[in-house]
Amino acid sequence: MTSTARTPADLLRSALSVDPARPLVTFYDDATGERVELSVATFGNWVAKTANLIQDELGAQPGDRAALLLPAHWQTAVWVLACFSTGVVVVPGGDPGRADLVVSGPDTLEEARACSGERVALALRPLGGRFPQPPEGFLDYAVEVPSQGDRFVPYAPVDPDAPALELPGGEELTGAEVTARARTSAAALGLTAGARLLSGRSYDDWDGLAAGLLAPLAVDASVVLCRNLDRLPPADLDQRRESERVTHTA
Repeated sequence: MTSTARTPADLLRSALSVDPARPLVTFYDDATGERVELSVATFGNWVAKTANLIQDELGAQPGDRAALLLPAHWQTAVWVLACFSTGVVVVPGGDPGRADLVVSGPDTLEEARACSGERVALALRPLGGRFPQPPEGFLDYAVEVPSQGDRFVPYAPVDPDAPALELPGGEELTGAEVTARARTSAAALGLTAGARLLSGRSYDDWDGLAAGLLAPLAVDASVVLCRNLDRLPPADLDQRRESERVTHTA
């Protein structure tokens, strides 16, 4: 079903049409003990709400650049797909001073203030909780996103041949190239439909983005995304692989 997809947003639409109830992202934070599981449908709903926030509330235009100062996290995965869905270029770990929009976790707020455009802060608290006190100069994502619409339609169709992702070092990929490379990465990882990939990689480079979201999405597989995996004892990691029915590890 995903073979005709030309953009990452097409991959998500295809996944929703195949089996919306299956898990897509299972997230662990081994510093807090948090576990969150998102089905394709639930993930798609978060993406739609976030894309509406980007398009309507933040006023971002196709071609604008969003610096994502975020760890590998289920909310980061949502932001990546939401930007792709609106035509906004994803710049993981990008320079806020050169970005039209910055999305920051709680540990990079000072760095993010260099952005002269819109600034959004994510508390990254369990269950998507908000900041106890909103950071000055930032929108609190957890406050803003719930009221957004559950369906998203871009004002103009996203061009598969327009820039979609800027990687560290300046390499730029179009939406079509992101989609094709996601399929290539899935093949390199040995993923097929129904596979469960465990990833402890960051989202700061292609390998992390591919393992942590894009490659599983491209082939109707799913990801067990682990933050602070180095804090998990080896025996507990083995137990997680078993309990989550992990078939591949990145």
